[in-house]
Order: sequence, then C-alpha cells, then structure tokens
Amino acid sequence: MLSTITSGAVYGVHSHLIQVEVDISQGLPCFQIVGLPGCEVREARERVKVALKNVGVKLPPMCINVNLSPADLPKNGTMFDLPVAVGIMIALGKLKQEAAAGTILLGELGLSGELKPVRGVLPIAREGALRGVRRCILPAANAWEAALVGEMESIGVRDVKEAVAVLLGEDVPPAAGAAVSATVSIEEAAKEEQLDFAQINGQQGLKRAAEVAAAGFHNLLIIGAPGSGKTMLARRIPSILPPLTREESLEVSTIYSICGLLQSAGSLRTTRPFLNPHHTITGRALAGGGRIPMPGIISLAHRGVLFLDELPEFKRETLDILRQPLEDKRVQIARSSGSYVYPADFMLVGAMNPCPCGFYPDRERCRCTPFEVKRYLNRVSGPILDRMDICVEAMPMAFADMTSGTAGESSAQIRERVMTARKRQESRFAGTGLCFNADMGAGDVKRYCELGKAEFRYMERMFAALQLSARAYHRILKVARTIADLDGSERIGEMHLAEAICYRQSDYKYWNGGDAA
Repeated sequence: MLSTITSGAVYGVHSHLIQVEVDISQGLPCFQIVGLPGCEVREARERVKVALKNVGVKLPPMCINVNLSPADLPKNGTMFDLPVAVGIMIALGKLKQEAAAGTILLGELGLSGELKPVRGVLPIAREGALRGVRRCILPAANAWEAALVGEMESIGVRDVKEAVAVLLGEDVPPAAGAAVSATVSIEEAAKEEQLDFAQINGQQGLKRAAEVAAAGFHNLLIIGAPGSGKTMLARRIPSILPPLTREESLEVSTIYSICGLLQSAGSLRTTRPFLNPHHTITGRALAGGGRIPMPGIISLAHRGVLFLDELPEFKRETLDILRQPLEDKRVQIARSSGSYVYPADFMLVGAMNPCPCGFYPDRERCRCTPFEVKRYLNRVSGPILDRMDICVEAMPMAFADMTSGTAGESSAQIRERVMTARKRQESRFAGTGLCFNADMGAGDVKRYCELGKAEFRYMERMFAALQLSARAYHRILKVARTIADLDGSERIGEMHLAEAICYRQSDYKYWNGGDAA
C-alpha cells in the first residue's frame, strides 16, 4: 500500500515542501530511503524501526521503500523521522490517508518514540502557509515556533502516540497536544536589556557620527587610542537603531531558526542582532558554509550590527570576504549539492587603534616606527576602507569629561531623532524595496540625492582635492542625505555635504595623507 505525507526541508534561508512517499510490498525484507538523503536521513531507518517497536507497532518482514520527493533536492536533518513513521503506519492500514491531508509533519524520533526538537521550523511553516497548508504537527518544543505564522495551526506532541491521536481526531492532554495559539506578537516577546548612551561622558563628535550611522544604516569605522571609548560606544549602537518591523523580525528569526538558535531564545527575535566575533574567526565561520551549508556570522547579523573590534588583528583575507556581501547584501555559497544564498544586510562597525601601540600620531607616546605604522594600517585593505561610509576619530578623553556629573543624552532621546529620519526614508522609498539611505545604488543616488548648482560645484572641488573614487563619492552623498533627514531638510545643503566629507577625513589622514605613508 502507498502513502504520502507532507514534510519540509530548508535550503539556504528558503524552504521546500517535501512529499514523503512510503510503499510496503511483498519481497525480501528491506528498508530503504531514496531521494538524495543525507547521512542523518538514512539513519532514520534505524530510529523509526526501534521507535515504532517501542510504541507497539511491529514492522512486518516486507520491503519498505521511502521516496523523498522532489528527488533532485538534497535532504539533510532529522525532521523526516516523524513523517516516515506516520507514512509506514498509513501503509500498514493503521491510519487512513485522509487523516494526514493538509498537514505538515516534522520531528526527530528518539528510540522510545518521543519527539525531539528540530531546526528550521519557522521557514517551513511559512512556506506551508503560502502553499495553503493550515496545520502542522511537530515536537512540543517547536510548537511555539510554527505558531508565529498566523495562518498555521501549530500542534505540539510529545511522542508518536500523541501524533497518531491527533491524526485520528482524538483528545490529547492539553499540556502536550493542544493547539498552540498563533497570536505571538513582537510586543509580547521578551526584550533584551540594552546599554545606554547616557553612560558615555564626552565624545560628542563620536556620538554624532554614531547617530548619523544609525539613522541611515551606514557602515562606521572608529579609530582611536586605547581607552578612548571606541568599544563602549559601538556596543550601544543597537540601543539607538530603529526597532525591527514585523517582516524584518520574521526574516531574522528565520535565520536563527535554521541555525537552531531561535529555540534557546524561546521567542521571535525583536531586537536587532549585535554580533561581535573574535579576531581569530575563520572565513568559513564568518561567511557560512560547511559540508551541510549553514549561515555564518554575517548572516546572523542580518538587519543588525556586525562589530569587528581591533579590526587590523583580523586576517586580511578574512576581512576581504566582506567586500562582496557589503555591496550585494547577500552571501552565495556554491557546493556540489547546490548553490545556497543567505541574506547579509548588516551595518558594519569597526574599531581599531592607529598603530600597534595605539598612540600614533602622538610621537611623544608612540613607540612605533613609520614602517610599523604603515604595515599595521595596511592590514585593512583599500576596498574595505572604501566601503566604510563614516570614518571618525575617537579623541583621548579629557579629565573634565570623565569626572563631569552631567549626564549626556540618553539612547531614547537619540533614537527619537533616528526614528524621525527613518520615517522620512520610509516615505521616500515607499514601493522601491529600499529601507535605508545606505541601501541606495548608483541610480538611486542620482534620483534621491540631487544637488543644487552650489552644492554640485562644492562636490566637484572636493572630488578632485580628496581624489575620491566613484564609490566614495556616492557614499558621501548617501551620508549627506541622512544628515539632511536628521535636520528635517528635503534638499541636501552644502553644510550637509561638508559634514559628510568630514567623516572621510580620518581615513585620508591615516591612509593617504599621514606621516606614516
């Protein structure tokens, strides 16, 4: 007898519904799974046989064939255990095929028949809802995750027996099999405690640069001596970023679900991610990959902040991996099993010392030779530097600023201005697919960053004086557009351009015009 069960699999950040076809026929006893199964899927044979035996279902000595369709897509993971087990029970006549109609089944089986949580439930549930499937039976630990998809009835069960009871329409204990409410809102989810800008004394120029970067989602590089507040400020940037929209929250949560990190959070991601990898990180860990490709750090930072502290300490080849994602907003990984695309629309924030000892250009304190300074700075390649919209210097803290009892602006006050600028961008980019000023391409810059005659002549002079590249020119215009939004101005003025150009002076000072060169 033949049975068909609907399940799902994840490819990159997208998912496909998989039809699990089970046929039991006379012949030499065997249990085989076809349809490009991975190691974990092939091992499902042993888990399913023992689990069914321990819940009272004895497999007859017959030929059991399982096909995972479409057969040309590779299948990995342990989520096919439950659909295979239920498919076998339907093929044996213990359940009717109609009982599993319009239902997605997911779950890993333990040898006792218990169901264990799996990864990637959220994208599969979203794909099922788009395809018109309205019910999902899965491990109780994953039930809340599928319930985030409003059109999906999420039913969590503890073991195979309860899954069968649900399919038969029987009552199950509320703690184990009751339908989970799908009304999980962002506001109801737990919020992470954030650091506040009010804790930073002085450094007004640095705070202004961070505000502009947050308002337009611009990449930011901070250069300064040790102890000048670079890391302290960078860690507080998420507190002034606009909150995630519902759609953005689902995007980010999908990535974390694929990596198995959403389960530990216990709720939808509501705050923008902040990732701070150590400088010894490998290129694969940063971009993603592996035998079974998984998202890397830059994809986990999607819609949030990727903070690289001590930027020159990262391997140059590792940093250069960021060049393409910073432009394309995605990572594409090619493997023999296929091509996987992960989103990587993040705000890059870097912090670094100007030399190995950290005190250049203060020659009274700096112990480095010009060659050592130049070699240290050149660890950051020109293409990476060119992709930093804002480059600002953190000046040494004055004693009066450190001991002042006057509290600075709070993150809430700064975020209010950022949100006002964000609303201007939403109105400007309505229907275009763009979210922030930093997302604009060359064509968008020409359309939305139109300059007057005086501003055009000013930029013409600056382009020649600073020997700007085309990319740097466009980035200055995008930053100036953000500054104008913060000022509530519809047009970009010369003062906005001047401030944006000031944010390019630090990289000119250290890499192009400094003594070390």
